[in-house]
Amino acid sequence: MNHESIVVHCDPDILGGTAVFVGTRVPVKALLDYIAGGHTLDDFLDDYPTVTRAQAVAVLEQGMQLLVDSHARAA
Repeated sequence: MNHESIVVHCDPDILGGTAVFVGTRVPVKALLDYIAGGHTLDDFLDDYPTVTRAQAVAVLEQGMQLLVDSHARAA
């Protein structure tokens, strides 16, 4: 994984170590909650302008890949 692909950061001094988007104080869980609640990515980005579209898409893609890889290993 190269440095540019790192979009999530955990630091005990930022929101008690909650996973946030790099360069922000926006929890990754906020994006997941928006999507789970039926909101669009654009809704999320409008409400959290410090998160870029590229960051949000990368988190969703990385999460999806983790699920796919996890399922493949379990099979």
